[in-house]
Amino acid sequence: MDDTGGRRYPAKPARVYLFGTCLIDLFCPEAGMDAVRLLEREGIEVDFPPDQTCCGQPAHSSGFPDQTRAVALAQLRLFPEPWPVVVPSGSCAGMMRHHYPKVFADDPALLAEAQALAERVFELSEFLLEVARVRFSDQGPPARVALHTSCAARREMGTQVHARALLDQLPAVEVAMHGHESECCGFGGTFSLKHPAISSAMAGDKVEALKETGAETFLSADCGCMLNLNHTLQKRGESLQGQHLASFLWQRTGGQGGRR
Repeated sequence: MDDTGGRRYPAKPARVYLFGTCLIDLFCPEAGMDAVRLLEREGIEVDFPPDQTCCGQPAHSSGFPDQTRAVALAQLRLFPEPWPVVVPSGSCAGMMRHHYPKVFADDPALLAEAQALAERVFELSEFLLEVARVRFSDQGPPARVALHTSCAARREMGTQVHARALLDQLPAVEVAMHGHESECCGFGGTFSLKHPAISSAMAGDKVEALKETGAETFLSADCGCMLNLNHTLQKRGESLQGQHLASFLWQRTGGQGGRR
């Protein structure tokens, strides 16, 4: 089937690669494991290349093309089989799908490899919805949640659409809209290091908007945003905390689910 941008989705595969992202590896390993569980429950075998590191986005967004190229090149040949590459982060998936071909635009051979890889890259919620064609069975009590989608994921991958569609399969889950839905959380990778005062103010605006929804938790498919907002909430002494979408979906469906 096609997405709204004309992307043709493949049939559900027997195997996929998981690009776990450096933030999940270091700070949110449970989110990576829950992503694996969601995929395996759909009968998909998951391969995790152990040499993977960063996607290169921090160097890219900071204006260091040589370092970006070196990091991206280290990832480029980790996925030799023609299987989809599933990424539990919209911003990292966006880097690999949309920016890798630009990074290697001056080298025809590497450009061809980057384009071939880009065509196989899927953000996790996109893959679950459009390729695995999941149909979840809600196993939890009534809950009110808010959704935060990272700027890059929203602009480049449209993952807020996929995440909402998956949450809509859970009849007892209400997704509350908040007033800063499309605004940045203030993390922005190295932006938060270079401009801490501005970053903190942006995070403050976001957490106030999340609190106003009365949600029990907020969900994000990007660990950078989730960690930034959670730390802001903790510093303010708030009980509200965020959770990676993969963990919420796994826990909410009780390890059970169906397929279309």
